Amino acid sequence: MDEPTVHRRLTAILAADVATYSRLMGMDEAGTHAAWKAHRADLIDIKITESKGRIVKLAGDGFLAEFPSVVNAVACAATIQRGMRERNAGVPRDRRIELRIGINVGDVIVEAGDIYGDGVNVAARLEGIARPGGIVVSGGVRDNVGNRLDLRFEDMGERTLKNIDRPVRAFSVLPHSLPAKSAIGAAMNPPERWAAEKPSVAVLPFTNMSGDPELEYFSDVITEDIITDLSKISGLFVVARNTTFIYKGKPVSVQQVSQDLGVSFILEGSVRKAGSRVRVSAQLVDGRDGGHLWADRYDRDLTDIFAIQDDITHAIVDQLKVKLLPEEKKGIQRVPTDNVEAYGYYLRGRQFLHRHSRPYYVLAKRMFAKAVALDPLYARALAGIADCDSFLFLHYNEDVSIDGILATSAKALDLDDGLAEAHASRGLALSLRERYPEAMAEFDRAIACDPNLFEAHYFFARACFAQGKLEEAARHFQRAADVDPDDCQALLVVTGVLRSLGREEDMMVAARNGVARAERELALHPANPRPAYLGAISLVALGEIDRAKEWADRALAIDPDDGLAKYNVACFYSLMGDHERAIDLLLELLPSATNERKRWVRYDSDLDPLRTHPRFAKVIEQLG
Repeated sequence: MDEPTVHRRLTAILAADVATYSRLMGMDEAGTHAAWKAHRADLIDIKITESKGRIVKLAGDGFLAEFPSVVNAVACAATIQRGMRERNAGVPRDRRIELRIGINVGDVIVEAGDIYGDGVNVAARLEGIARPGGIVVSGGVRDNVGNRLDLRFEDMGERTLKNIDRPVRAFSVLPHSLPAKSAIGAAMNPPERWAAEKPSVAVLPFTNMSGDPELEYFSDVITEDIITDLSKISGLFVVARNTTFIYKGKPVSVQQVSQDLGVSFILEGSVRKAGSRVRVSAQLVDGRDGGHLWADRYDRDLTDIFAIQDDITHAIVDQLKVKLLPEEKKGIQRVPTDNVEAYGYYLRGRQFLHRHSRPYYVLAKRMFAKAVALDPLYARALAGIADCDSFLFLHYNEDVSIDGILATSAKALDLDDGLAEAHASRGLALSLRERYPEAMAEFDRAIACDPNLFEAHYFFARACFAQGKLEEAARHFQRAADVDPDDCQALLVVTGVLRSLGREEDMMVAARNGVARAERELALHPANPRPAYLGAISLVALGEIDRAKEWADRALAIDPDDGLAKYNVACFYSLMGDHERAIDLLLELLPSATNERKRWVRYDSDLDPLRTHPRFAKVIEQLG
């Protein structure tokens, strides 16, 4: 007897259920059942059909659906959650029907209209880790969506899911950007509201009241440190730094922020630094009605800055009645250094590091070195030195010892093995040595320690590209761009990767957004050639040829000896059809190029027009 034929297909799977359904049924069985039926008939079923999906099966409190398009599945989920929030607007909080949604893409077995398999199981488990009103998707879904939807994907890291034999990379879905001020409340598609499970809080960027723009870094880092401390508490949900910093400098109300981010509480404040004194004001506000739950002002010596941050964290914990686990209490109380002068140098170093140019890397390294001189056990400052050396070697072929980077990052990890920055720097050094399996393990550790660390995703992406793993490279470059909304380089670099992958629409989106960020960077730091030479290539993709040439010329004028400028301008000439000039620049820079740079020459689609040129054989010879 012949075995029955097993039909398989690749599909997008959406699993959804109602949070706290049993409790709602216990309170009002008939009313809950009727409300759920109305939600399905008036919203859910209609939107699934409009998105060309189908409901595969129904349970009392949920459903399973499939879609031929991953993009349609995610767009449909976002529309449903938005519609559910609108329908719940006038309903008491304890009686709201709120959905959790998980989405995966995978191969399924199709039988009698039903679907089975690992892809379905993963979707169901992702739904289980979503918050009420929220959406969680797998890494495959995030990669497929790319930049096609006006949504942001916040990396939740690798998750171990019940009955799934491998860790699954998960992403929470958020709106991509804020609307214009005049459109607030109208154009925004607010993300999930999480208050049903844990107290949820967003920390807005503290305002610099010092009267000196150069002290902006100080207020920013205090905000970041408070977010980091609160994020260590398992009883709280804390919105990530890259999401809340979108509001920096924008006049929005706390109620609007609460609605936009789906959180119940907002922490806002200000910082004034004068000499050796610092004044920090902070207030915790109920985002639902704007009422103040707690406020305080700390007027102390600068040496007390860590104690101030600790006091603010504990005040929030007390106000929200969150129980601290013993290890969480220790983690919050642990200070990075006892030397406030070292801390000041470290903050300056971080400010300079994020400007991403050779002079600023040198300056940042000097600041980190001063911090270590004052406190030899300052792990974060040691990791900062490793970061600077990594960038100087990677981008500028400086005479930096890779063994030195490995040793510095190892020392930082000996002091603090949970330091994501040190894992990321070590991963880069290992990748430069072409020890890729070890490097990838370090990048995974860095992201596990801090899913929102720019350097971890950026270095990871470069290592993936050097190995020809373009899909992974694109994902991590895009994630790096999401993590740091001010950074232009990740978006500008990923433009060429997306072209190689044939993702033309995503490429154009990345190019437009990257050029916009590059313009802001050039206005702030006109002596930095990096935004100009990276932006020139994206301007070619956008068809702005005259402007692209202007930016390429500007980059070489700023620093004619910059190897990266030469390489990227060679890419510009390649795309423009000036193949002789492109090859001249490549032959000029390759004798002193790193192996990583040579690997880029092998895989970079910007150089594809040169590969059939007779003189390109000389370039190949230089690659070794």
